[in-house]
Amino acid sequence: MIKLDRTLTYRLHLLHKLTDLESQRAYVAGAGLSMSDGRCLTAVGTFAPLSVNDLAHKANLNKGQASRAAQSLVEQGLVVKAASPTDGRGVVLTMTPKGKAAWQRAMQVVGRRNQDIFGVLSAAEREQLSDFFDRLIAKAKADGGAVEDTGEE
Repeated sequence: MIKLDRTLTYRLHLLHKLTDLESQRAYVAGAGLSMSDGRCLTAVGTFAPLSVNDLAHKANLNKGQASRAAQSLVEQGLVVKAASPTDGRGVVLTMTPKGKAAWQRAMQVVGRRNQDIFGVLSAAEREQLSDFFDRLIAKAKADGGAVEDTGEE
């Protein structure tokens, strides 16, 4: 019988929990942002322009969390909301100059965290793991997997 603590989902969830706490600290210390704001700012900076729904998917948040984080970023002067040219009720999010500077700091945090987490692997192992993740994600999508609005962050 399979042992729970050796399953992929159990181990991925454990790794997520173990790395999230330090990531939260790193976003505050390195970019002056909460984890949710940092995730959203890095998504907007990387994939803009984004709707709130697109932001939720790119930042791995539910729509409510993405909406609150987007509003927080707007209030901080990091992101601008504009009317969507394709959706009369929607908005698109883009960065301000102040947001671009904060995005650069946040991306440095992401880079350092990525190196901290994966630094125990050789370059070849990192490449192989990346390939494994790509294949597992493609399989999950092909099987009809979709990111659900779980309410978890």
